[in-house]
Amino acid sequence: MLAVYNLIQLLGLVLLWPLLLLLVVCKAKYRLRIPARLGCGLSKLAKKIPAGRPRIWIHALSVGEVSSAVTLVQAIREHFPHAVLLFSASTASGEKFASSKGLPVDLFIPFPLDVYPVVRRFVKTLRPDLFILVETDFWPNFLHQLAAENISALLVNGRISQESYRKYSFFQAFFLPMFHSFSFLAMQRQEDVEKMVSLGVAAERLKNLGNLKFDAMLPKTGARLLGRQELGIAAARPLLIAGSTHDGEEEMLCRVYQELAGQFPSLLLILAPRNIERATAVVKMVRHMGLAASTRSAGSRADDQVMVLDTMGELAGLYRLADVAFIGGSLVPRGGHNPLEPAVSGTPVLFGRHMEDFADVVEDMLAAGCAIQVGGEQELLQGISAYLQDPEHGKEKGEAARRFVEARQGVNMRHIDLIRQVLS
Repeated sequence: MLAVYNLIQLLGLVLLWPLLLLLVVCKAKYRLRIPARLGCGLSKLAKKIPAGRPRIWIHALSVGEVSSAVTLVQAIREHFPHAVLLFSASTASGEKFASSKGLPVDLFIPFPLDVYPVVRRFVKTLRPDLFILVETDFWPNFLHQLAAENISALLVNGRISQESYRKYSFFQAFFLPMFHSFSFLAMQRQEDVEKMVSLGVAAERLKNLGNLKFDAMLPKTGARLLGRQELGIAAARPLLIAGSTHDGEEEMLCRVYQELAGQFPSLLLILAPRNIERATAVVKMVRHMGLAASTRSAGSRADDQVMVLDTMGELAGLYRLADVAFIGGSLVPRGGHNPLEPAVSGTPVLFGRHMEDFADVVEDMLAAGCAIQVGGEQELLQGISAYLQDPEHGKEKGEAARRFVEARQGVNMRHIDLIRQVLS
């Protein structure tokens, strides 16, 4: 199949080279990156790599995969301080994002185009001791060359969607040799492991190590932990926190609050705008809707119905005080925000339908029954009301959310142990 792949590639190059040349010349995103991906400047780049130290090459496709890899790269640096870390991304946006994250790597390198002589030169010049692929980006010539040079390869954070599974099954003869190129394939879930086995991958090559995104999304330590007394909130007062909210969403939450206030007159709503620069405008909007409001920095009053958080670094630490938490950016199409922040605090979590940026996490939380996804204001009202009416039920859901997070912590260390095993 590799010979067929290269023959098709060669025929395509012969037939389409004028168009390909035009694209490279006319489009900056190709013109600026293609020469490097063909190996221009590779020898000069390789001279920057210190000799006599193990080399680990980490590769991610684009922004999403780079984001998943950030904490893993940090863990690799911590546990393999003498290793040379090389990092590449396939897309320009992935490269830019990786550079912006301040990854503790020794060198950012281009990822080669999957042309046989090109990948052969890259692999022989860079000579990694271990190649780590994050999630996906399978290239036949590149993986074949790693195997030919006896270079260990490790797939991390692997996952197979139903669509991918159908594709892999239909082209099994094409994909299976690539899967066999890896020493181990670390998958996110057991069902991913089972799909790989059904495709013909040996079970002993497969590991279920969890989703790297969970460690990446966990709240950072050091969040300031405030008590209710410091905030001027009575111990028995029910508290709803809406975190990382966006324009248009605060109005919806205030309408929901007005409905809830008739049933729970002492309820306090804390609104935490995603951009704290909007705090003053949010306070004006809340007051315009007839609700008593103040900002966190101005101090809470006993008769306030809404507090607008206008301080940095406090939200994650506040979730543990709440009876219910709502995740912003989800009632409006903003992709949602991190639902693990309240979950790790044992607070019951609700969010809207727009959680695209956290789709994997949301899918798992809903499957575990430790979060509620609502379709709009009415469903949000019902969900919050149910928790406030039955605090014990809220505590049960909050504990389920906490257990959900705890069961998925330590993903990076499981990968570090596997990397250590492969390198040894």
